[in-house]
Amino acid sequence: MLEALRTTRGVVRSLGIYYGWRQRGRSRAMRALYAQFVQPGDLVFDIGAHVGDRVAAFRRLGAGVLAVEPQPALVFTLHLLFAYAYNVTIVRAAVGRRNGHVDMKVNIDNPTVTTASDALVQAARGAKGWEDQTWEKTMRVPMRTLDDLIDQYGTPAFIKIDVEGFEEEALMGLSRPVPALSFEFTTIQRDVAHTCIERCVALGFTKFNAAIGESQEIGEWRPAEAIGRWLDGLPHHANSGDIYARRP
Repeated sequence: MLEALRTTRGVVRSLGIYYGWRQRGRSRAMRALYAQFVQPGDLVFDIGAHVGDRVAAFRRLGAGVLAVEPQPALVFTLHLLFAYAYNVTIVRAAVGRRNGHVDMKVNIDNPTVTTASDALVQAARGAKGWEDQTWEKTMRVPMRTLDDLIDQYGTPAFIKIDVEGFEEEALMGLSRPVPALSFEFTTIQRDVAHTCIERCVALGFTKFNAAIGESQEIGEWRPAEAIGRWLDGLPHHANSGDIYARRP
């Protein structure tokens, strides 16, 4: 009972953060950012959909959305939020390099950072800004590859990947060309981001950009080597953000 209450409180906290009245400007900025990649009628994959703020942004741009999320409480929330949305499909699964199952490390109080990555949990221990984060239990969930999802739902115009340190594993399950994608990075796991950049290059992506935190502001497009140097130069307190990649 106590765990359920803590989980509910964590979900409500996330809803307040991402849908609060102060987020109107952020929502507009998000739509302006994604409009560079998404057109009406496009299909978008939201991998790690969480409470669906990106799903809402993609829908407002006229796109259909495949929202993929492994956590039951968040899947329930997504169904509540998008119950009448004809262009949103919700899949309960993690995304990795193979189909099967994976153990999630559950942060009961902050579901935002529940993760399938042991390395993220290790990197967070003792890291400044992560002191209050704890992963108290594990939960086994289905896991699918991006290739498998493409086979079932079609090729997306854009893939957003935010899976808390498991981004490399998600990209390893993609072998099909897509026009553009983004993946989250953290300054406590820059090595994961570098590997993701290398994977993107192998998949044919040639231009990269980035936004720090929830700024929704990207700069100039640059080659892989330059975005790698930018990543290395970030101060620790930058904490996280998203790297964008597109094909010619």
